[in-house]
Amino acid sequence: MTKIIVIDGQGGSLGRAVIEQLKKTLPDQPVLAIGTNSIATAAMLKGGAAAGATGENPVLVNCRDADYIIGPVGLLAADALLGEITPAMARAVGGSPALKLLIPVNKCQIRIAGQSNLPYAEYVRLAVEELKNMLGK
Repeated sequence: MTKIIVIDGQGGSLGRAVIEQLKKTLPDQPVLAIGTNSIATAAMLKGGAAAGATGENPVLVNCRDADYIIGPVGLLAADALLGEITPAMARAVGGSPALKLLIPVNKCQIRIAGQSNLPYAEYVRLAVEELKNMLGK
């Protein structure tokens, strides 16, 4: 089975939106939610994640064998998301063999050249559509 993890922090609204969209688009695909805090994890579980875990160690462990990682672009930057992304988390995500589908978020203070200024919900839709295409579904 393909291992898809969604990582989010703060209130988990991005992760929850991604998981809700994934459940509509790929209903039989289990998704693991990893929150940098318990509020984010709870939000993603409410969105329909198959399982969830919280904190740095679950990020480190699950990035090792993930096939896909979805979350905000700040996952690649130590101290992003108001300091919730530790240097070890950023290394684990960046060094993972998983394909990363990262969503631009203004709070991360990272701009991607050529990036369109789309509404948040549209970035979520595009990320899920991209994953669906990669899975051949």
